[in-house]
Amino acid sequence: MNRPDVAITPQSIARCEQVIRPYIRRTPTIEVDASELGLPAAALTLKLELLQHSGSFKARGAFTNLLTREIPKAGIVAASGGNHGAAVAYAAMRLGKPAKIFVPSVSSPAKIAGIREFGADLTVGGEGYAEALANSEAFARQTGAMPVHAFDQNETIMGQGTLALELEQQVPDIDTVLVSVGGGGLVAGVAAWYAGRIKVIGVEPEASPTLTRALEAGHPVEAEVGGLAADSLAPRQVGERVFPIVQKYAPRTVLVTDEAIAEAQKMLWRALRIVAEPGGACAFSAITSGAYRPAAGERVAVVISGGNTTAVDFDVKR
Repeated sequence: MNRPDVAITPQSIARCEQVIRPYIRRTPTIEVDASELGLPAAALTLKLELLQHSGSFKARGAFTNLLTREIPKAGIVAASGGNHGAAVAYAAMRLGKPAKIFVPSVSSPAKIAGIREFGADLTVGGEGYAEALANSEAFARQTGAMPVHAFDQNETIMGQGTLALELEQQVPDIDTVLVSVGGGGLVAGVAAWYAGRIKVIGVEPEASPTLTRALEAGHPVEAEVGGLAADSLAPRQVGERVFPIVQKYAPRTVLVTDEAIAEAQKMLWRALRIVAEPGGACAFSAITSGAYRPAAGERVAVVISGGNTTAVDFDVKR
């Protein structure tokens, strides 16, 4: 349950960072000139959060929840497209707590394998995130397990915001940061940290424009879901707690096609040997497709937010 007394501010994010620091990696950044990718010259900083524990930024929010809330004997329950489930399973394993994870059938084999590897009790079923969430809520009511929401929870948002704290320490002079958007926990956390000091822009698949539709309507609304990144960027709507933060501090989105996301994945691998999942490459695809064009001299950071994919298969005999 969310604690309304805990405001999501740079100060609360900094406190969370101190709590979770022993349990998370300080992921690196890499400086790239866009001309290396066959694009007009521009200075880019990539924040390589795919190197985080459990393969995505989600470990930050998971540890914030488990380290700042009282966990009942029944343990923890979470619904996820895959990455959040893997992160909660990993955090629960590290802290010796039981975890139950629900994921939809659309989740990738790599993410399902990761959850199982971390020892959580896993149930796969339903077509999308909404069904997994409903199943997790029913489990929480029946057992008393503590629910850890994938994006619409104060602790989750603050934990994800520690990525921006880290990024500012590493690269203090950026003008803009591009962030992939699903339910909005990451973009809200990043926006809350910068609090209007730089541009924070959410990037969504055209097939799942949840934040775009919410900003158009002035409040969270259900949107169409699907597409290449459906296992990580396709809840039916952004979070109620997410939305006012984004509306205030990051009110612009960019939409990208599935083809652009797939090409961005290929480009990351060809040029930098970075393996990103579709959701993890979504923000980068805004640059590579031209959906977002940096102005002259604009210093842009892009979060590569996850790498849970089987894009590289080392079991193939050659």
